Amino acid sequence: MAREFKRTDRVGSQIQRELAELIREQLDDPRLGMVTIHEVRVARDFSHAKVFFTVMAGMLEAAETTSILNDAASFFRHELGRRMRLRTVPRLHFEYDESIQQAERLTMLIAQAVRSDEDPN
Repeated sequence: MAREFKRTDRVGSQIQRELAELIREQLDDPRLGMVTIHEVRVARDFSHAKVFFTVMAGMLEAAETTSILNDAASFFRHELGRRMRLRTVPRLHFEYDESIQQAERLTMLIAQAVRSDEDPN
């Protein structure tokens, strides 16, 4: 049985698409790396949305990118209000998504364990 999408899920998906476009086309900050929006979780009452992203850089740049995006959150919210037909546009909170780095670390650890099991010495 297929899972029915809640309205918050649909709005989160639309915000994700719109933010990706806004970051790519509107945010002109030379410090900003290549940002990928992975997920947007919208609160039931649409008051807040957590925006999970990754950046093609190290952790130092991830912290700086988080700061840049959170500083631009009001601009994004205003633009989302213009683009989307919502009574309430949620306040945006950007958070760096560490799950991809954690997955890479686990993959590397598994590969090392397999190699050590295969090594007769």
